Amino acid sequence: MTVSVDIGERTNGGRAAFDLEELLATRLLVQGNSGSGKSHLLRRLLEQSASWVQQAVIDPEGDFVTLADKFGHVVVDAVGSERDLMLIAERVRRHRVSVVLNLEGLEVDGQVKAAAAFLNGLFEVERDHWYPMLVVVDEAQLFAPAASGEADGEARRASLSAMTNLMCRGRKRGLAGVIATQRLAKLAKNVAAEASNFLMGRTFLDIDMARAADLLGMERRQAEMFRDLKRGEFVALGPSICRRPLPVRIGTVVTTGRGGGPKLTPLPEQPTEDARELIFRAAPGEPMAPRALGPQVSTADILAELAQSRQALAPPPEDNPAQADLLGMVARDDSIEEILGEMMAEPEATYQPVSMLYQDFLVRCRIKRVPGDSLDLPGFRKRLALRRAGVANTEVDEDVWKQATLVAAALPEDMRGVFLLVAKAALAKAPCPSDEEIARAYGTRSPSRARRLLAYMEERGFLICASDLRGQRMIQLPDLGWQTAPGGPDALAAE
Repeated sequence: MTVSVDIGERTNGGRAAFDLEELLATRLLVQGNSGSGKSHLLRRLLEQSASWVQQAVIDPEGDFVTLADKFGHVVVDAVGSERDLMLIAERVRRHRVSVVLNLEGLEVDGQVKAAAAFLNGLFEVERDHWYPMLVVVDEAQLFAPAASGEADGEARRASLSAMTNLMCRGRKRGLAGVIATQRLAKLAKNVAAEASNFLMGRTFLDIDMARAADLLGMERRQAEMFRDLKRGEFVALGPSICRRPLPVRIGTVVTTGRGGGPKLTPLPEQPTEDARELIFRAAPGEPMAPRALGPQVSTADILAELAQSRQALAPPPEDNPAQADLLGMVARDDSIEEILGEMMAEPEATYQPVSMLYQDFLVRCRIKRVPGDSLDLPGFRKRLALRRAGVANTEVDEDVWKQATLVAAALPEDMRGVFLLVAKAALAKAPCPSDEEIARAYGTRSPSRARRLLAYMEERGFLICASDLRGQRMIQLPDLGWQTAPGGPDALAAE
């Protein structure tokens, strides 16, 4: 059955409609300057398809929350932690509920982190829940910028990765990205290039007109037409709507946004003296202006000050400073290993982003009063990779195991734990770890990502994958001369 979603009318006559099934398979990019009618177009598309497909809207301005009144969307306010948003996103896919992620009120950095966590939750859900879903991202240039923007580097990389997954790999998981941006030049090219359907609205900058013309297969001299488009008019192209560039006019909508454009209203007529009174005197019942506060102190500064106070109250050091330092380092390492063990004992900790786990780790260190300076992020990544792989306390010959750690040191930090997991099995001549075990050690639920990771290490000569006559996998480590016993790649990981 073909489902047509009416979005308006063609300027040369007739209706303009999307083939919804084709749209879910080929994705959509909308571009237009502020005031060109992008939000109106997205609202029309959402309203017309609400009864046919599950929807999720990433809404940075809180403009689409009114869909809840008419079409039953659940509004998710981004007020919890990133882990909370990931869990909510997984439940959204399991129960097939249409939602609007309201990012209004957050700073740009918070919006980017929240959107990345929510999109990752949608993406990482189990295969049994890969139902078709329309994922609409308004102001996509915030979450997939072509260059560094207002968000910090870690948040920007996480958001860009989530948007890339949505547009590049989301189709197999049932996720159809619909992204809208004010300027194509500000949007990451690898994200924009994955869309096969386009709706280009009014724009004035030469670079944006040129990119729009290239995407639509038009000649550069035809790009001037984008300046003449009126509000709500777009040039459409794509397999789900039309095979040649076609001007369309977006139809009416049932719901309205909370923003809206500015409307001229006459100024109130009042004498100048009355206007002065309104400005310089407080009205009855008006709250007094707050007193000027001193410089703000961050939570990190307060915790550091408390730590210094505890050190001042600590008992005096022993007579032998070297021995005291050694004992302190041993106690610190034991405490860190204990905290990492507690974190990895939680069921979902293996699949959380490193940035979230690092913040949790720092808080636990302060609660347990771990002496000395805490681990930095690179050191934490290294220990976390070993903990995920279960090789932190390997009971093997120290000299033999040292060779494996030296080989693993040539790999990126997040891959060393996986290599050592394979090395541990090879040294014990145990069956080859399954894809699920390798994925868990890498911090993901995706077995295909585990296979790509093995292929990456094989291309660089760290290991060789082979199969026996029964089709079971064996992994050889040429630098060490070790080899695992045959094991099924699809076997369930041991609990």
